[in-house]
Amino acid sequence: MDSEKQLSQLVARWLELDRNNATRKEIQGLWDSGNVKELESRMSPRIKFGTAGLRGRMQAGWARMNDLIVIQASQGLAAYVVQEVPNALSRGVVIGHDHRHNSEHWAKLTAAAFLAKGMKVFLLRGIVHTPMVPFSVKRLHAACGVMITASHNPKDDNGYKVYWENAVQIIEPYDQGISESIESDLGPATWDTSDVTASALSSDVTLEMHDAYFASLSAHLLVDKRLNESTSTAFKFVNTSMHGVSDSYVKRAFEGFGFAPFIPVKEQQQPNPDFPTVRFPNPEEKGALDLALATAEREGACYVLAQDPDSDRFSGAERGPSGTWTVFTGDQLGALFASHVISNCATEGSGKTLAKIALVASAVSSKMIEAMAKVEGFKFVQCLTGFKYIGNTALDLVEAGYQVPFGYEEAIGFMFGDEIRDKDGVAATMVFVQMVAALRTKGQTLQDHLENLYKKYGYFQTNNGYFICNDPPTIDTIFSRIRNFDSTSSPSYPKQIAGLTINAVMDLTTGYDNTNPPTYKPSLPLSSGHMIQFRAENEEGLKIFLTTRTSGTEPKIKYYLEGSGQDREAVRNLLIKVIQELGDVWFEAGKHGLGKS
Repeated sequence: MDSEKQLSQLVARWLELDRNNATRKEIQGLWDSGNVKELESRMSPRIKFGTAGLRGRMQAGWARMNDLIVIQASQGLAAYVVQEVPNALSRGVVIGHDHRHNSEHWAKLTAAAFLAKGMKVFLLRGIVHTPMVPFSVKRLHAACGVMITASHNPKDDNGYKVYWENAVQIIEPYDQGISESIESDLGPATWDTSDVTASALSSDVTLEMHDAYFASLSAHLLVDKRLNESTSTAFKFVNTSMHGVSDSYVKRAFEGFGFAPFIPVKEQQQPNPDFPTVRFPNPEEKGALDLALATAEREGACYVLAQDPDSDRFSGAERGPSGTWTVFTGDQLGALFASHVISNCATEGSGKTLAKIALVASAVSSKMIEAMAKVEGFKFVQCLTGFKYIGNTALDLVEAGYQVPFGYEEAIGFMFGDEIRDKDGVAATMVFVQMVAALRTKGQTLQDHLENLYKKYGYFQTNNGYFICNDPPTIDTIFSRIRNFDSTSSPSYPKQIAGLTINAVMDLTTGYDNTNPPTYKPSLPLSSGHMIQFRAENEEGLKIFLTTRTSGTEPKIKYYLEGSGQDREAVRNLLIKVIQELGDVWFEAGKHGLGKS
């Protein structure tokens, strides 16, 4: 079948099924004007349902996010859940949405599709933060959950995030099963949303779940309310919700934990789907915290708190005695949070044995917690990147008899307690402000505490980046060369970098781990793209941990590099040398014309 005929069929099928006048007109207009290039990008390939669910630009077409795609995804998901989860019809689905364009409408379309299958629906009323969906799935013992959000993506995007019955984001093979179910159920759809709240199968548990969520925060994370109350006027917090949903959540949490009200960044306080003050509403992006820092300077505040638009990520900043601001990295926050959690677990009378405590981090996050675990005696486990893996790894550890009070990934995502096995920006905010309060009573800052952690466990510094390569075969060539660096053996990975001896190699593409004889099989699951990890060190105690991997969505070879040792300057210089050799020698950037981030 030639491409013109195939495109014609895709357009005809779209116009047959789409009942949204606006998106029908989009496709019809492109067809009438002969805009083949744009139609091809809109129509093929169909947007893929994966472990992150669906996420993409809001436009008409099979390759975009729109009413028809949401309806078909919901029909297929509902059919799959009914097939795979015991008593799914009566256990029901939890559905929530954020404030983005189309979010509320798509939540109702999702509800209508599940109701059409005869399934109970818990549609959370009004905008909610993403952690509310997994929390409610667990509390209600629901069969699954759906959150309509694109997190911190640009304003033109939206998404469809799915949680399984274990209240964790879906992983393999559920994603493939759901995708196949969607593709087998592409026929007539339910477009009428007028009865989704009136149906006998629809229940409104919104207030109940909100109350339970805040009670859970206090039960699991509140350390000393009297201390919070006594110190709450001694220093000020500025908070930005980044035009998202978190403002009301953090307000209520502050009150419950005994803190005086924070100072909001008024320009970013209210939900606004157009995100007018930031190009990318992500606290990690350059310039995203400028308004918050300016507000703090004006108000004389020493701390800035930030959540991303759906409030599952957190960032924090501290003004030092000299007036200089430190915006903590995700890894620095991870170390501070881990120290706080372990300290509370070790407190006399807590009833917790550190040997049965486990903390989890993604494979590309700092290994500082690993160093802490060796000294303090708790267990540290790494897993693949993404909270779908962090959450499921935590559940596996619980099954093995461990308590898992904390997990994180370097992209400012933090998980606390056992009620939500997903990242939660509100929970992270409340742990952060309590750390500030406790340290201030000792005359210390967070930066002081971080320096003390470095002295005890070693100095850790990360330097992450990427090389740009628009030719996939060239990327394959680069990684093939790394796996066959010399002819002495097969495989033959590099043995040195920047004067350090490489002593551990884990290839999560081919399934090789030189530290795990006799099988040499890695402990982590394999990656769908190229991904290799290296550990190296020298006689002076300098160490590096390096992960190189491809991106699933961008033409990049990413690297995640961390150096550690007692000499801070030596670590910094080492990272520069490693990156230079990585590009010049390993990747042959000049030969292949690679761009550098």
